Amino acid sequence: MKSLRSCTSLVFTAFFIPRQGSYASSDYSPTFGSNGFANWGAGTWPPSSVGAPLVPQPTDPETLALLTQLDPVRIQSTIQTLVNFGTRHTASDTTSRTRGIGAARNWLLSEITELAKPSNGLMNVSMPCYLQEAQPSSGMPIAADVCNVQVEIKGAVDSNRTYVYTGHYDSRRLNNSNNVDDAPGADDNASAVAIALEMVRILAPVVAKNPPAASIIIAAVAGEEQGLYGSNFLAQTLKNASVNVQGNFNDDIVGSGSNAPFDPQNQHTIRIFGAGTDYLTLPAEIITEIITTGYQDDTPSRHLGRYVQEVNAGAANTTDMDVALIYKPDRFHRGGDHESFLKAGFPGIRFTEPQEDFYHQHQDPRTQDGVIYGDEIDYVDFNYTARVGRVNLLSLWSIANAPATPSNFTYDVSIGFLASSLTTPADYLENIIKLYWNTEPLDPLLDYYEIWTHMLNVGTQNTIRLPISKDNAVFGLRAVGKNGKKSPATYALAVESEYFGS
Repeated sequence: MKSLRSCTSLVFTAFFIPRQGSYASSDYSPTFGSNGFANWGAGTWPPSSVGAPLVPQPTDPETLALLTQLDPVRIQSTIQTLVNFGTRHTASDTTSRTRGIGAARNWLLSEITELAKPSNGLMNVSMPCYLQEAQPSSGMPIAADVCNVQVEIKGAVDSNRTYVYTGHYDSRRLNNSNNVDDAPGADDNASAVAIALEMVRILAPVVAKNPPAASIIIAAVAGEEQGLYGSNFLAQTLKNASVNVQGNFNDDIVGSGSNAPFDPQNQHTIRIFGAGTDYLTLPAEIITEIITTGYQDDTPSRHLGRYVQEVNAGAANTTDMDVALIYKPDRFHRGGDHESFLKAGFPGIRFTEPQEDFYHQHQDPRTQDGVIYGDEIDYVDFNYTARVGRVNLLSLWSIANAPATPSNFTYDVSIGFLASSLTTPADYLENIIKLYWNTEPLDPLLDYYEIWTHMLNVGTQNTIRLPISKDNAVFGLRAVGKNGKKSPATYALAVESEYFGS
């Protein structure tokens, strides 16, 4: 087992609070980072005594046992089957039983239906379609049906709260309009579809006895390469139905971490891309407030990525993976199906291997000047893909059994700030913060709320006053369940205390 780096420095910003008195130089000893260098830029005041230092939330033994069932052999078989369809271009053949997008989606529907049988009907398998008109400029030379193959697991406690896994099953060549010639699409993106099938297989007998608290959708979507068609169809369908989608986990290109000249550590690393304020579907004045109050790095998508980091850190001996959260919506000048959810107003993150191999991506299969090109199965590491699957299954199952992310987290702009008049109470002028949040309707899964970045149990109340300067810290709020599982955090917006009452 490799040595796993602590991810808490990536996830949380520690609370600090100034103390009275001066400090001699001998009082200060620098801390040291994982690279061995001193953190000379760290503040010189001691950490706050408010709350306890963060430790990753542990995972229950039952969930850990599920993770060990990800089977690299089955992943290889799924990828090989999809590659064998020759091309899975969204506008490719739909009449053949052995070639083209039609054969691929029919096989997926049959395979997933069979895998879902142990759920005793609690997994609803479907293949919704719509007719996409021709868009030659984006790679759709003709009109074609766009069909998603998906499984829905209804939540037993809050069925409207939903988490969605997506991986696209279409493929492409250099010429994105070529809907005839071979486009194997092994890494991009049969690898993610193989994870989807494994999660359906593993969860089917589990949900028959113990459905998740919130709903889960696992979807193989089409049309990603030509315009995110399938994921947009799914996201908009959910939005139009007023479904409370609290997270999209989109896997795209998750087949290898070991291509030279990569560091061996990359075999045990998965990147997550988390979008910032550019993808928030909020009024401009709210986004401006988020930026000016220092919460631009605390969007729902980035909190979703931090959630994955934290639960993975608590189960790293089983996942055998590190999670690197990248503060970007996607890679350089690239995009993916999570964008469809972001644009619909839902949090979404993208999982992608640590460093892509462009010789074997979006390429026509060929040997040219001694170089082999093409997204063939030879370049997929099935053990790596299985490890990525463990991180996804861990995150998806844990979050669906945790309480919902709290809402309307705010702080009072009058307290811990400049006086507004001669009658401003003296205790308002201290370097403090007063926080408020919604507690209604009561979440039946809730045990208590937790203020972080340090862990501070604040019970089930809807407000607290803390001796911490809001200049020096960012504040998050999350819900902790009776089963110990914790929700992702939410960020605070400044409003007057009358919003919730003083």
